[in-house]
Amino acid sequence: MDSTILKKEGNKVTLQINVSSEEFEKAIQKSYLKNRKKFNIPGFRKGKAPRKIIEMQYGEGVFYEDAINMALPEKYDKAVEDHNLEPVDRPDVDVEEIQKGKDLVFTADVTVKPEVKLGDYKGIEVEKIEYNVTDEDIDSEIEKMRDQNSRLVNIEDRPVQKDDTVTIDYKGFVGEEQFEGGTAENQNLVIGSDKFIPGFEEQLIGSNIGDEVNVNVTFPEEYHAENLAGKEAVFYVKIKEIKFKELPDLDDEFVKDVSEFDTLEELKNDTKEKMEVSAKEKAEKELKDKVLDKVVETVEVDIPQAMVDTEVENMLRDFDFQLRYQGLDLQKYLEFTNSKIEDLRKQMGEDAYNRVKTSLTLEAIGEKENIEAADEDLEKEFEKMAESHKTTVEKLKESFKEENFGYIKNTIKVRKTIDFLVDNANQV
Repeated sequence: MDSTILKKEGNKVTLQINVSSEEFEKAIQKSYLKNRKKFNIPGFRKGKAPRKIIEMQYGEGVFYEDAINMALPEKYDKAVEDHNLEPVDRPDVDVEEIQKGKDLVFTADVTVKPEVKLGDYKGIEVEKIEYNVTDEDIDSEIEKMRDQNSRLVNIEDRPVQKDDTVTIDYKGFVGEEQFEGGTAENQNLVIGSDKFIPGFEEQLIGSNIGDEVNVNVTFPEEYHAENLAGKEAVFYVKIKEIKFKELPDLDDEFVKDVSEFDTLEELKNDTKEKMEVSAKEKAEKELKDKVLDKVVETVEVDIPQAMVDTEVENMLRDFDFQLRYQGLDLQKYLEFTNSKIEDLRKQMGEDAYNRVKTSLTLEAIGEKENIEAADEDLEKEFEKMAESHKTTVEKLKESFKEENFGYIKNTIKVRKTIDFLVDNANQV
């Protein structure tokens, strides 16, 4: 074995690794062949100068750095494998001894995956979770469909009422000064939506089209604009339009217009079935989350900061992807929110720590309970994915590189481990 463990403290391991003089000589020769064209030596065509001449001209160690970079990775990987280590970060390498004709000796300080001390993860007590779909729930869902298919109707013969949509112009003043952001024209506002400052909407009730209303309000103490927080203000508001929401009649004709069903009864039955499926899925997810949270609480583990930092970077990458999907990116988000990337990293730190701890916990339980993802599990997963993406299993497999199958298997293993914990929990 070409390596030894010099020191192991917690999650930090110091390896001493030897590269034999013969191996190092081969690396130096490779470096020479790779870099010789970079040297201009009088009396020799470019790239044709012998190695000894270059070394005499530029020093014996001219090729050492590149040779070290060639030799170290393979030796380091072998040392990690020989000592059964699981690094979670790049090693900190220091060359201890380097001399022509002698072994190259270097040390590598590496952070490794921590040991997980499991608590009692079987028989975890959690409160039973059930969501029952009532007739009121079904009626509420169908009312949402009516609302989505409503239309706004202009009103000219009555004043503003709650739930009306009004079109207004307004100007806001604090004392005699008109403040920035407090002016708008043709602004639509639903009375009772609480979208404006508390007290604003209520003061428009009873007004008619063409009325000019002085609305007196006090900004909340925790208002986002510090220059307005807690200040008294007046808005000069003009009522330009009043509209109310007209809902369609709830009958079979409405059902035919908005669904594939012919009767209201059929729509209600279908809505009930879908809501019951959704309620069951919600209860199952919350149960899994509760069981997992309680299991993780019982675990003792010293998590290296490197693992948390890596998870934060993964979260940032996912967040950036979500922003791009919405037409933004991380840089624009930081500009809009007047924040720095360091602030975002700090905000994500606790969540990242919990994610790492959860992942380590599930991995440790999976290993202890010999939970594996069999080939048949992988095949079923591909079948589900193919159905979801409306393609064939064969085409889906072609789009994945075989080395990524391990990632899918690990996802299945995690899911099976969570199911194992839920199956062994006590619901009270």
